[in-house]
Amino acid sequence: MGDLTRSIFELIRLTSTSLPADVKSALISSYNNGDGDPISKNVLRAILENVKIARNESVPLCQDTGTPIFFVRFPEGYSSLQLTRMIRAAIAEATASAYLRPNAVDGLTGANSGNNLGDKHFPSIYFEEIEGKTLTIDLLLKGGGCENVGRQYSLPDVNLHAGRDLVGVRNVALDAVFQAQGQGCAPGFLGIAVGGDRGTSYMASKEVFTEKVGSHHPDPEIAELEKCITNDANKLLIGPMGFGGKPTILGTRIIGAHRLPASFFVTVSYMCWAFRRRRLTISGEECEYS
Repeated sequence: MGDLTRSIFELIRLTSTSLPADVKSALISSYNNGDGDPISKNVLRAILENVKIARNESVPLCQDTGTPIFFVRFPEGYSSLQLTRMIRAAIAEATASAYLRPNAVDGLTGANSGNNLGDKHFPSIYFEEIEGKTLTIDLLLKGGGCENVGRQYSLPDVNLHAGRDLVGVRNVALDAVFQAQGQGCAPGFLGIAVGGDRGTSYMASKEVFTEKVGSHHPDPEIAELEKCITNDANKLLIGPMGFGGKPTILGTRIIGAHRLPASFFVTVSYMCWAFRRRRLTISGEECEYS
């Protein structure tokens, strides 16, 4: 295994400065096919102009460059220890180059590390050893605003009329969107995990963000629920940045996780319009970003 620090640095730079094509397409479609509300239209126009400037000038899309979350799938022969060292070195270099803002603040002392390197939880790195010979590294940069409005529910919830079924999942998802209002920097995207324990449910709800916008669950009933949640969320008329209008949620993805019979958690993670997601794929000598 060679030194991949430069390749990971480029992954971070691209993620911070350039929205993926599917996310940009969803924003453009929202602008072109919105409800005609002039304020909503102006906000979306400003967002798209921001996207253009960030890409052209290679500067961060948002002043909050987010928590770096890595999902690493590696074949036999790679070392998770060495990959961790390379990722951390790339994070420090990207911070020094201003592609990342120094965000790692000690929860107890308030001290900022200055280079985005904290304890073993910051940056967040999840490893999975896989068959084959291809290494993939998915990176999410998840801003604090959209992270703050994520919610976890323990069903049944009498107040929300949410039982332990798909109707209950819909009800709590819409509650999460309603509670977020403009603080989630809409129009946004939902990642929903049904099941697991509290920790695995949160992790799964974020991992689902590595999938393309517009993709749906392979089970037709769950896919229909994803579309239903998106459509019903837009009927809340929260609108871009909370100023009103229809474009509030541009996509919903649901994932299931095995749970204990005693627990039924539904975790709703929110991703803002600055849906910063990129993938690095390394196969032999070939390196590809998508």
